[in-house]
Amino acid sequence: MLLTWTLLIASLVVILAGCDLFTNGVEWAGKKLKLGEGAVGSVLAAVGTCLPETLIAILAIIFGKKTHGGEAIGIGAILGAPLMLSTLAFCITGIAVLAFSRSGRRTTQMTVNHRILGRDLRYFFIVFTLAAIASYLPRITHYFIAAFLVILYGLYIKQTFAEGGEDTDEDISPLHFFRRGGEPPLWLVYGQSVAGLGVLVYGAHLFVGQLNAVAIATGIPALVLSLIITPIATELPEKFNSILWVRRGKDTLALGNISGAMVFQSSISPAIGMIFTTWQLDTRAIACVVVAIMSSATVWAEMMWKKRLSPYSLLVGGLFYVVYLFWVL
Repeated sequence: MLLTWTLLIASLVVILAGCDLFTNGVEWAGKKLKLGEGAVGSVLAAVGTCLPETLIAILAIIFGKKTHGGEAIGIGAILGAPLMLSTLAFCITGIAVLAFSRSGRRTTQMTVNHRILGRDLRYFFIVFTLAAIASYLPRITHYFIAAFLVILYGLYIKQTFAEGGEDTDEDISPLHFFRRGGEPPLWLVYGQSVAGLGVLVYGAHLFVGQLNAVAIATGIPALVLSLIITPIATELPEKFNSILWVRRGKDTLALGNISGAMVFQSSISPAIGMIFTTWQLDTRAIACVVVAIMSSATVWAEMMWKKRLSPYSLLVGGLFYVVYLFWVL
């Protein structure tokens, strides 16, 4: 059992190393292509940090046909990410705003592009609700709903890039494959991104096997373990980028990094699940969807009704997460 936990932790280290390589490459790609902050925050950075969970879900589903609990791990990874993002990630961002305001680094007033964040959340409500409804429909409809979710995400990307916006002047760390500093060549940026993706695949494959072993040894359902462990271990560390952006007053980038990931994780990932699994969600899974939507609706409501966003509405997400955690366990 000790060896299993050791390998599980080792797999997370490999995943985070691959994610760091990939996201660093993606950030440089966005900078070299001179994309707006909405596109970088809501698409490039968000999708880059979504890869660990997505790969874990895909590999768990593939090997789930041969390994007991694989499908449950895959579905848990798919649903756990939107839950964590819409609750815990929002809460940590709100805490960061309050902490930096107390130290005098910024004020509690958040400068957010309501159009960008509001659009992200509306897409999230639609696609995640459709993903949950699909569980109650005949198997044949899952393919059509999956295709529709992919189309909606394509429309979301189109609108995000059409927004344009100011080019990001964000200072990013040197490319890991070009540590001497300066502007790295574009081919090296792409090369590092591909290498990071390869490391991610290996780490995700190792993680699935060890998580399944832990579930069997402890008697805790694989779905529950995956819902909780996978997103916190693989995506939450990357969302600490939002804390750095909040410190510098880049609130649109900070929240767009989270909300953009929410759209991806509630559309593309469920579409994969619908195609390659039975996509039969139990009470715990449906409750996960409901809690995620309720938490993000709190943020959306303040923006729409009061035309502002305060860190206090972000803190509510932490309460939603704790309540769900106690209930599911």
